[in-house]
Amino acid sequence: MKAISYRRYGGPEVLVYGELPDPKIGPDAVLVRVRAAAVNPVDWKCQAGYLDGMMDAVFPVIPGWDVSGVVVRPGVSVTEFAEGDEVMGYVREDFLSRGTFAEYVAAPVRTLARKPRSVGFEESAALPLVGLTAYQALRLPLAVGPGDTVLVHAAAGGVGSMGVQIARHLGCRVIGAAREAGRERVAELGAEPVVYDEATFADQVRTFAPQGVDAVLDTIGGPFLRLSAGLLAPGGRLASIADGEVLALGGRYFWVRPDPVDLAALADLVDEGVVTVRVARTFPLEQAADAQRANAAGGLNGKVVVTVP
Repeated sequence: MKAISYRRYGGPEVLVYGELPDPKIGPDAVLVRVRAAAVNPVDWKCQAGYLDGMMDAVFPVIPGWDVSGVVVRPGVSVTEFAEGDEVMGYVREDFLSRGTFAEYVAAPVRTLARKPRSVGFEESAALPLVGLTAYQALRLPLAVGPGDTVLVHAAAGGVGSMGVQIARHLGCRVIGAAREAGRERVAELGAEPVVYDEATFADQVRTFAPQGVDAVLDTIGGPFLRLSAGLLAPGGRLASIADGEVLALGGRYFWVRPDPVDLAALADLVDEGVVTVRVARTFPLEQAADAQRANAAGGLNGKVVVTVP
């Protein structure tokens, strides 16, 4: 099969497009013909070696965890999917090797769900990681519910925009933090926008929530995480996906996990019109290095997706 891979840690320059062996399918996996794979910051951070202390890399490594495509062949123990099913997945294993930037991926069934019916493969590939992260963080460590006021960081970005939409669906009032360029997008999503400025940030939030916020979903860490800890109402909850300092601040450090039930719930939210997925740019598989560069540069109003004809 054609695939993108790297044989040493580094930036986009280490990515190579070429032939690799077709993946073998375990009994609890399915072979998926990839139609699209989204680019996420964690992809190029893994590739740079930042997670080497956490995850083994079995070279050559095919990057990518998000995927949408069509089931070609189910494993011998699989009853959940059949040939021809259109699926999406967050195909993360506990090591780096068998990613989604390829013509085929062997995906464990615990990482898959049927794709939303109402959107295409590109939008479906852009949903799993960011959608699952927001969905699980809001339901588990933050446990938000009707009437809660939730502060969502980077609310115009991938996880943040999902967080705004899902929190509003759960009955929450949402304050969305973003750069000035993202203010309009945050308002479109239904949140009350505040702008990143260390000198005024706390006062901006207090304008909307004088008594404090019930929950904070942090996606950026650093000084704004620390400022957010001081904005919690009594009994407020703090969770970060970006900065382990949250533990010293009394919050939870959260890492998303594959979950087929949660993925199916996200697909339903898309089909019901509750959650929208925005794709900013697409690149063909052989241009995955350029797709990574675009993702790392930021400033895009939506996700970057690699397509496989």
